[in-house]
Amino acid sequence: MIKVSIIIPILNEVDAIHRLLLHIEKTISKDNSYEVIVVDGGSSDGSQELIQDFQDVILIEAQKGRAKQMNAGAKIAKGTILYFLHCDSFPPKDFDLEIIKHVDKGNLAGCFRMKFDYKHPVLLVSQWFTRFNHISCRGGDQSLFVTKYLFDKIDGFNESYIIYEDNEIIKRLYQEKQFVVIPKYLITSARRYRINGAWKLQYHFTIIHLKRKLGHSVKSLLNYYSKNVK
Repeated sequence: MIKVSIIIPILNEVDAIHRLLLHIEKTISKDNSYEVIVVDGGSSDGSQELIQDFQDVILIEAQKGRAKQMNAGAKIAKGTILYFLHCDSFPPKDFDLEIIKHVDKGNLAGCFRMKFDYKHPVLLVSQWFTRFNHISCRGGDQSLFVTKYLFDKIDGFNESYIIYEDNEIIKRLYQEKQFVVIPKYLITSARRYRINGAWKLQYHFTIIHLKRKLGHSVKSLLNYYSKNVK
């Protein structure tokens, strides 16, 4: 039987993880076997205590850093499909059935289209491009599914990346020619755009993408992000 392991990294996200766990309970089909693994990077806001109230959720701790946390979750996952989900991204109804359907078709990795919960011109344009199956239109907020076989084959997330870890692994998945964009919409929070300003944050993200394309180091990307993004 196909089993989906939903892996969610968190750090001091008590409100967001509460909303997401309730959302998963409402939207997952329950027609297939699944597990939810929350990987905490050292929260001090009560996140761990809240998660323990969800009896069917597996809570583990790992060293801080999304790549490290997601690899830790994948290591204990029992599913044949891994589904990596940010705690402020909400997948569509029956998302597990959609993922399994596309895996059955031979697509071993992919994501959903995305919409923000904030109607700003910059974000409306950005989310429109998520319908296209091109690497330049990808990001971690769209979530990521990948079979355990393929994840292990490419050695998982690169833990040297503190930021940009989603884009880095997605690039390697595209190289495997196994990536699909499911034509259903995931809703993600625009809270960071609200905090930083939509135009300003989009500019900084563009610079980070360009820096990576030009061969800048992981440290250079992190320094730029830390200096310019709240």
